[in-house]
Amino acid sequence: MSAASRRPVVVIGAGPVGVTAALLLARHGVPSLVLERHRDVYPLPRAVVVDDEVRRILQSVGVHEEFAALARPARGLRLLDARHRVIAEFARSPHGHHGFPQTSMFDQPDLERLLRAALARRPECELRGGVEVVSVTQDRDGTAPVRVTFRRDGSEEDEHVWADAVLGCDGAGSLTRDAVGAVWEDLHFEESWRVVDVRTSRPVRTWEGVDQICCPSRPATFMRLGEDRYRWEFRLPADVRLDGPDGRERLRELVAPWVDVPSGTAGADDFEVIRQAHYTFRARLADRWRQGRVFLLGDAAHLTPPFIGQGLCAGLRDARNLAWKLARVLRQGADEGLLDTYERERKPHARYVIRLAVAIGWAMTGGQDRGAALRRAVVGAACRIPRVTAAVSRDLSPALTAGPLVRRRPGLLGRGPAGTFCPQPSVVVDGRRTRLDEVLGDSFALLTAVPPTPHMTAVATALDAATIHVDDLEDDGTLADWLARGRADAVLLRPDRVVMDAVPVGAGHFPDPTAWASLLHTARRTADARPDLLPRSTTP
Repeated sequence: MSAASRRPVVVIGAGPVGVTAALLLARHGVPSLVLERHRDVYPLPRAVVVDDEVRRILQSVGVHEEFAALARPARGLRLLDARHRVIAEFARSPHGHHGFPQTSMFDQPDLERLLRAALARRPECELRGGVEVVSVTQDRDGTAPVRVTFRRDGSEEDEHVWADAVLGCDGAGSLTRDAVGAVWEDLHFEESWRVVDVRTSRPVRTWEGVDQICCPSRPATFMRLGEDRYRWEFRLPADVRLDGPDGRERLRELVAPWVDVPSGTAGADDFEVIRQAHYTFRARLADRWRQGRVFLLGDAAHLTPPFIGQGLCAGLRDARNLAWKLARVLRQGADEGLLDTYERERKPHARYVIRLAVAIGWAMTGGQDRGAALRRAVVGAACRIPRVTAAVSRDLSPALTAGPLVRRRPGLLGRGPAGTFCPQPSVVVDGRRTRLDEVLGDSFALLTAVPPTPHMTAVATALDAATIHVDDLEDDGTLADWLARGRADAVLLRPDRVVMDAVPVGAGHFPDPTAWASLLHTARRTADARPDLLPRSTTP
């Protein structure tokens, strides 16, 4: 193979997940080739909601300011009964843990254009549109480069590129999923829904959040997307149309609880249906997300009903989790076992949000089998309990389970901060106000509430981690309070801002760091700088 046909990473699919993965890899110095069958951004909206964790990911790829200009904060999610009375409300704050509104509404083509513009500014990234990938092959042990075979538009000739790693961001019909031998696990939700996007200047009755209508005969979803843009989703058979004279009259009846539309053709100019599309909402999880150096991300790895707005969010979380690990292996010689933590960490979270979305779906419709009425009653009753609604509002991203890169320690309050995200307050450094992540940089970071001990400093040096004392950051006390609640003197933050390990109050050192250090040390380091040979503190 020629040097021109060999790439560190090939990304299949230039949707938001694929482009974000390429941008994150570029931040870590890893070049990539992105292959996409379409030549331009898909012009119609699909995903319309992101949370504050995803806004933080967009910050890391440098598009958050432009995204803020086109996004609308939303107040949260309401469950309404058939008469549009509130059953439960899941409030979302305009100031979330990650430094952004907890829920933002947007138009997906706008986001994709921002991401592609950012990609074009990165010399490490190349995007080839009008290219259809036809196969992905690798040897059995996964040690040789992966071969990606593709064809350009209008050509019947196969071309090949070899990659050290391939990211399958190619959606629900993923060819990459077949290449890794993955099959779907069915999580038992499948319904036919119609999505209708509308532009109207007519007065619309909205609370500036998302409405979910819990009605077994006519469930629906409603949300405002922009100044004059709205989306409705209705459970309808695939053969029912909402265009033409008869269809328009049915649509008028369906949207009547929110907006008054004249019957017939009157008022057609101020109630424009931009598109309507039929979707089958499914709940599925791939049984494996990796084979050798081929990985699945986004809809290739998991499918969720859209009822809590986590479909795109889950895919961008995949990209954030995998990119820094893959960069560490490809550029710094970290142990190959580091890549095993991708599925181990992301799959339980994907299962959690899918099940939560299915529970909301059951609250809306109850499903279609004999247990539907009972499930609907149970879920509906649970949603009326304040503690349940508070937990759902808070925990769309629960702590990662303990593992090689999440070291939970006895002696810390509860399970300690490990596995959770560090908050991102606004801080002032050298007289300039900025967000915390801009100070932390792209690698590991040691955040301390006390002067760092020699052992802490050795850990930071071994991982090229920035060492930051919270007293040097002029914030509102968020970081000091957060460390105090976790009974930690210091935390070691991964590049994705998850707490990997914590120093308990008074301990002075990370207890036995060898488990994560053995995965993270690099081949280029000398023995005395390896984190698995760090000096042990004698502090009890």
